[in-house]
Amino acid sequence: MSTLTTVFAQGPVEAPAIDFAAVAPILIVFGGACLGVLVEAFFPRHTRWTWQVVLALLSIGTAGLAFGLYLREFTNPTTTLADRLAVDRPALFLWGTLIALALAAVLLIADRTIEPGGSFVAQAAVRAGSVQDHALNIAPGGTGPAGMRTEIFPLTLFALGGMMVFTAANDLLTMFIALEVLSLPLYLMCGLARRRRLLSQEAAVKYFLLGAFASAFFLYGLALLYGYAGSVKLTDIATATTAGDRSDTLLFVGLGLLVVGLMFKASVGPFHAWTPDVYQGAPTPVTAFMAACTKVAAFGAIVRVFHVAFQASSWEWRGVLWAIAIASMAIGAVLGLTQTDIKRMIAYSSIAHAGFLLVGALALTEEGRSATLFYLLAYGFTTLAVFGIISLVRDADGEATHLSQWAGLAKRSPVTAWVFTFLLLALAGIPLTSGFIGKFVVFTAAVQDGMAPLVVIALLMSAVAAFFYLRVVVLMFFSDPAPDGPTVTVPGVFTTVAITLGVLVTLLLGVYPAVALDWVGPGLAFAP
Repeated sequence: MSTLTTVFAQGPVEAPAIDFAAVAPILIVFGGACLGVLVEAFFPRHTRWTWQVVLALLSIGTAGLAFGLYLREFTNPTTTLADRLAVDRPALFLWGTLIALALAAVLLIADRTIEPGGSFVAQAAVRAGSVQDHALNIAPGGTGPAGMRTEIFPLTLFALGGMMVFTAANDLLTMFIALEVLSLPLYLMCGLARRRRLLSQEAAVKYFLLGAFASAFFLYGLALLYGYAGSVKLTDIATATTAGDRSDTLLFVGLGLLVVGLMFKASVGPFHAWTPDVYQGAPTPVTAFMAACTKVAAFGAIVRVFHVAFQASSWEWRGVLWAIAIASMAIGAVLGLTQTDIKRMIAYSSIAHAGFLLVGALALTEEGRSATLFYLLAYGFTTLAVFGIISLVRDADGEATHLSQWAGLAKRSPVTAWVFTFLLLALAGIPLTSGFIGKFVVFTAAVQDGMAPLVVIALLMSAVAAFFYLRVVVLMFFSDPAPDGPTVTVPGVFTTVAITLGVLVTLLLGVYPAVALDWVGPGLAFAP
C-alpha cells in the first residue's frame, strides 16, 4: 500500500514519446494483421480469400509507402518507445528488405492456380479430394467455399511485424517479445499443408517444441545478463562489459544461452536440427517466407546484439563463434551432399549460408555490418525464387521433390530449368550473380578484420557446397526424363511476379551491386 502511495505522490506518469512516423510501417503491418483477424471472424467464408489477399497486399504496400516517406526525411539514428526501438540505418535497411520479401512471399501464398484451391488445408479433419470434401461442397483440390485456410494471411502479417521489431529492438526483453510474436505464427503456418498432412503437422510440432526450448535458453540468458548489467538495454550491457568490476561468469553464461536462442532462429549449425524437417514438411510458400524473411530477421538481430552490446568483450567469445561458424558451414555443405529431397537440400544449403553470414557478423566493423546486410538481401530474394520454382514441378501426388524426379527437366520445360540453374549458381556464388558479390564482400570484410583463416575454411566449404547445386543442374540437363515423370505447372500471375522479382534482384545485384552497397556503405551506424 505504501508503494502505491509513493507512486501516486510522485504525480502522473508521463507516457513515453513515440515517433509515429518512424514506427508507422510496423503499426500498419500489425494493424493489417488485426483487421485480418476480424475478417476471419465476421466475413462470409466464400469472400474471405479475396478480402484477405487484398488486405495483406494493401497492408504491406502501405507499410512500404510509409517506409519510403520516412526514409526520404531520415537524417540521424534515433530511438523511440522509451528507447525500446532503435530506428537507424541498419534497421531501416532490414525493414525495407523484409517488406519487399514479404510482398513476394504473400504472392506465393495467395496463388491458387498451381495447387487448385491453394496450398493450405481447407479443414483440419478433411483430406483434399476425400468424400468429406464433397459433403462440405468443396471441389477436389479445395476450390469451393472452404477451399483455403485464409487465416494464413493475418498470421503472415503478425510474423512480419514481429520480424521488424526483432531487427530494431534496443533491449533484450523487447527482442524476446518480438521473437515470440514472429515464431508463434510460423509454428501454426508450418502445419497447414494441404498435401502430406502428417508430414506437415510433424514439422510444425518439431518446430514448436525445439523453438520453445530455444526461447527458454534466450530468456534464461536474458535474466543472467540483467543480473550482470542491471539492465536489459544493449547499450547498458555494453557499458557494463567495459567496467571490469562485475562477475564475468554471469556475462559469459548469459551470452552463451542468448547465443543458443539466436542461432536456433537463424538455423546456424549445430542448432539446426529443426531446419531440414520443417523446410520439407511445411507448405512450400511458407517455407519460402520462412527461409527468406526469418533469416533476415535473425541475422539482423545477431548483428545488433554482437556489434552493440558485446563488441568490447569480443576477444573472449569470438573464438567460440568461429567454431560455430565452421560447424555450420561444414554441416550444411557435407550433409547437403547426401540429400535426395530437393527441399531438404536447400535446407542444408541455408545452414551453410548461415555459417557464411556468421563470418560477416563476426567482423565487428562497419564493413562487416554492411557486407552481412547486403548478403541477407541477396540471399533472401534468391531463396524466395528457388522455392517458387520448386512449387511448379509436380506429379499426381503434389510437388515432386525427390531429386530423381527432376531428371531431364530441361527437356520438359527449358525455361524453368534455366531459371532454376541461374538461381542455383547464385547460391553457389558464381560470378554475375548476387551470391558471388555477397560472398565477396563478406569474406573481404572478414579478412580486413583479421579472420583470414576462417575465410579460407569458408572458401573450401563453398567449393564443397557448389557440388550439390551442380548435381541438380547436371540432372536436369544431362539425364533423360522418365516417361511418367512430373510436369511443370504453368504458374499463375502471383507466382510469376514473385519468381520474376527474385530473379531480377539476383541478376541486378550481381551486375550492379552498387544499388544496394551504396545504401549500406559508409555511415552504417547504430542508434546510440
